[in-house]
Amino acid sequence: MDTLKKFELMEKIVRELEDLQHSQQAIIQKIGKIEVDNIELGDKKLDKDLPDMHQRVADNLDTIVDILSYFAEKTQNFGNKNNVDALKEQQAIDEVTGH
Repeated sequence: MDTLKKFELMEKIVRELEDLQHSQQAIIQKIGKIEVDNIELGDKKLDKDLPDMHQRVADNLDTIVDILSYFAEKTQNFGNKNNVDALKEQQAIDEVTGH
């Protein structure tokens, strides 16, 4: 895999991790809303299971945030080390000139 393709794949993974982070945050909010609604309803199974579920999703979110932070930094460092901006410019020139 050439350097530019590797960098583009790394950027794609960063975007997917960001999307995953947003999805997990939305799930935590939904669980929280159900927990609030259940305060009035008082269903015992929901009382028992929702806090554990909330905690597992929150733990997953923490892991995703850690991985995202690590991988975003790794991607940025890779881009800087390999002068990806110059590679992109050269690729654009090559596409225009047909090389």
